[in-house]
Amino acid sequence: MSSDLDPDRTLALTYVPAKRRAAVGALWRLDGALGAALAGGREPMISRIKLAWWREALEKLDREPAPAEPVLREVADHVRPNGVAGAEVARMEEGWAVLSSPEPLTPAELATYARARGGLLFRYTAVLLGDGGGEVEQAGEAWALVDLARHCATAADADIALAAARERALPPRWPSRLRPLGMLARLAERDSDPARPPWEARGAPARMWLMLRHRISGY
Repeated sequence: MSSDLDPDRTLALTYVPAKRRAAVGALWRLDGALGAALAGGREPMISRIKLAWWREALEKLDREPAPAEPVLREVADHVRPNGVAGAEVARMEEGWAVLSSPEPLTPAELATYARARGGLLFRYTAVLLGDGGGEVEQAGEAWALVDLARHCATAADADIALAAARERALPPRWPSRLRPLGMLARLAERDSDPARPPWEARGAPARMWLMLRHRISGY
């Protein structure tokens, strides 16, 4: 996983109002940076140390200037002034930390990952979009579980994550200001369908069309 935004999120970000785009982009890039802390990590302890550094650094943003780290500076400059504290976004680290173990995830660990990564990411994004949080956390959990399934080493592990994603409820219709999130949720719903084709490339034309249709209709 990379700190760069994937094509799906890059496109969704273009539909965020200009005055909110820097904040949402910073939050989403933080999610990517937390995931990147696990990338290539052969030693679980090293990954945990990296994630703990991020958590502490984010918490410090509430009382100290940001250090010379681009993502932290973006969070300090754009996320905190728009209603989401450093200590709040630091809670997302718990979800990523679950993945630092080489052992298969237990159902409780899978739920923790979904809640602390995806649920909080969608909640904080909704706040930045001016919604106050909304009822978007289960949609965020589903999105995070599908993203995990894309990176699973075995089909069996991916199927477990996708089954868990299907258990999460999505809003029947998304209000206009939350539709950048709704786009991602609808893609996750498409990807978790048992009858889905093999994984589509992110940013594929069919996905772009689904996102545009959702932007117009909210469904």
